[in-house]
Amino acid sequence: MNSEPIDLTTYAIPAFLLLLLGEIWLLRSRRRRGDSGPLGYERRDTAASLLVGLVSTMPVLAINLAVFAIATWLWQFRIVDLSTGVIGWSVAIVGWDLAYYCQHRAEHEIRVLWACHVNHHSSERYNLSTAIRQPWTPWTHVIFYPGLALVGVRPWMIMIAGGIDLLFQFWVHTETIDRMPRWFEFVLNTPSHHRVHHGSNPQYLDKNYAGIFILFDRAFGTFEVENERVRYGLTKNLTSFNPLRIAFHEYIDLSADVRRAPSWSARFRYLVGRPGWQPATSVDVVQDA
Repeated sequence: MNSEPIDLTTYAIPAFLLLLLGEIWLLRSRRRRGDSGPLGYERRDTAASLLVGLVSTMPVLAINLAVFAIATWLWQFRIVDLSTGVIGWSVAIVGWDLAYYCQHRAEHEIRVLWACHVNHHSSERYNLSTAIRQPWTPWTHVIFYPGLALVGVRPWMIMIAGGIDLLFQFWVHTETIDRMPRWFEFVLNTPSHHRVHHGSNPQYLDKNYAGIFILFDRAFGTFEVENERVRYGLTKNLTSFNPLRIAFHEYIDLSADVRRAPSWSARFRYLVGRPGWQPATSVDVVQDA
């Protein structure tokens, strides 16, 4: 068994940058031909995404080491060893992706977890640089992924499955691809599906959590088809390109709400309720009576 995790995304960084430059060239070529559809890149937004992504590599490395360490400890309690064949890799990849769906959905539905994830949604553009705008506090990984060791996935395979999942998600952050073949769109996550996920349109909120397999969204009732132009960003946008503001604004807002909360139950609801939850006011109570 490998003694240390393998981080596929680190090796993929040069490819990410080449693809990003290729997308910029392609969008400029399309614009010269009169195609004004995709929003494309904006210098300050792209710089912010790249800087946020660069800094995120450090906490991500630390969290990955923690996931690997916990999975290695849990391995001694495994139900079975699925080995390194087709079954083992299938459970590793599908299992990580199911855990990713659960993590991703929790991050949208529980505000203290949303504070970890919200910076990935903060850009009002949608391009390959958006994929690089990753969280600085990805601590939720230690909750959702080490448990795969208990069902027989070797810890080093868990980490590679996570890398595969993240690598797959890079290419879906683009407006340059319209739709994939129908069978592909039915089974797998695609740019069209993930554009919906980054939309602030009311019908697109909290939809299409998929990493690789959109089948999980179809099965659990969170699937939405792209049927109108997507407005990217948050319901209340930041209007800031400051990486510190991008990374921590929701923690700051959450802390302020907790301090002002009228009761301990309200403080708890601020932490674990849905983003946007507010305690009922006296006016609301009278109106509801």
